[in-house]
Amino acid sequence: MHTFIIDGKDLTLEDLQKAWKGTSILELSEQAKETIRSSRSYLETVIQESEQPIYGVNTGFGSLCDVLIEEQDLDRLQQQLLVSHAAGIGSVIDESISKNMLLLKIIAFSKGFSGVRLELVNQMIELYNRDIIPVIYELGSLGASGDLAPLAHMSLPLIGEGKVHYNGQIVDSITALKAEGLSPISLKAKEGLALLNGTQFSLSHGLDSLIKGKHLFESSIKIAALSCDAYNTKLAPFDPLIQQVRRHTGQAYVAQKILHYLEGSEILDLPKYNVQDPYSFRCIPQVLGTTKQVLDHVQEIFVNELNAVTDNPTIFKSSEKVLSGGNFHAQPLGLALEYLGMGLGELGNIAERRIYNLISGERALPAFLTSKPGVQSGFMIGQYTAAAILNQTKHLANPVTTDSIISCMGQEDHVSMAANAGTKTRKIVDNVASILAIELLCACQAFDFRLPTKPSPLNYTIYTAFREQISKTEEDRVLSEDMHKSVAFLWEELI
Repeated sequence: MHTFIIDGKDLTLEDLQKAWKGTSILELSEQAKETIRSSRSYLETVIQESEQPIYGVNTGFGSLCDVLIEEQDLDRLQQQLLVSHAAGIGSVIDESISKNMLLLKIIAFSKGFSGVRLELVNQMIELYNRDIIPVIYELGSLGASGDLAPLAHMSLPLIGEGKVHYNGQIVDSITALKAEGLSPISLKAKEGLALLNGTQFSLSHGLDSLIKGKHLFESSIKIAALSCDAYNTKLAPFDPLIQQVRRHTGQAYVAQKILHYLEGSEILDLPKYNVQDPYSFRCIPQVLGTTKQVLDHVQEIFVNELNAVTDNPTIFKSSEKVLSGGNFHAQPLGLALEYLGMGLGELGNIAERRIYNLISGERALPAFLTSKPGVQSGFMIGQYTAAAILNQTKHLANPVTTDSIISCMGQEDHVSMAANAGTKTRKIVDNVASILAIELLCACQAFDFRLPTKPSPLNYTIYTAFREQISKTEEDRVLSEDMHKSVAFLWEELI
């Protein structure tokens, strides 16, 4: 069991991945504890001494920001906030995304700009460490005043409300708390608002898609190299001189990798009668290389957000200010998520075209990669499936962030829709994995018709490992089962 120390300092993506392995126990450093206590102490002093309204502390929320709240109602106001904003609906998001939302919110609170009590942060850590994971729904956030509805559902178990994942079941949070010897916490001034304001729903989806997307990107290079080998393509498009005059680092990276994976191929020594290859092969460096640069850019934005404070108002003890601003607005995440979705979608877009070429009956390969075309359909319908997945992926890649819808009586008159961008981008990740898995099936089937002429040593290693799990298709069989096995191979073996 790994202990992940949260000390309020900036984290890298690699740091976060260590905590996300599922076996981490969270612990606050002494410095982080003192920072949290100090911020809270200052806020309580301001509440006692200030005669001015402080948004969300002694006022209502949203368009009710001008309504002053009596002192005796300040704590009840925070409890009511969680309950009233827990308006999520639709599918329950993956437990891993919910758990990581808790982690991201704890990291944000450790910075000491939120004014919450240490008791609240400790309660969140208890939920995380004991795997009492909030049930959160996919729909409900505009990505404006933060991911309000999802974060409300994330926070309900802290006060003994809502549902949680616990011991493999969905149960009432109070049941799980009692089983672990925990009691619900009572919120104090500002704490409910601090929990709800923030971008952790959008960010958790984005980080998950980014990490998986980086794996898909590297896998797509390997699978593209398999297809190049199987299709007997020319190597000229991958020559370093071609990349040098285009000047894009991602393009050069991909071309170098393709040449490395193809080195020593016997198939590529076979006679070639084509002058050029289709773009889906010839332009692999340009297309996949662009996706690498998308990933690099998006990672910079997401890591910034990982280390940011996104609730409101923000407590600046050293400057003796409590400022109400708009750091909860998820526009940076929304547009980055759209960019990520488009970049990853292109991995599937170009892969589907290579699938089509591999089964087209060209380059001394049989039609539909079967020895008996006509009697057998071979991989004909595999391409249909890839095309259907790609059609959905293209629609998912269209932006939702351009569609701001006014809410809260005009107070929230521009919203980011980052949460919807996050959930659809995660679906793009799954879709692209399926398309690449179908290409992997086709490339390995093509190698079966090339033998005894072998692909490159690196490609042959992948091919033999693949064939240990999925045999050559000699006769038509249920292709769906092979597709699912190929998806598993992609995620678990192709690293």
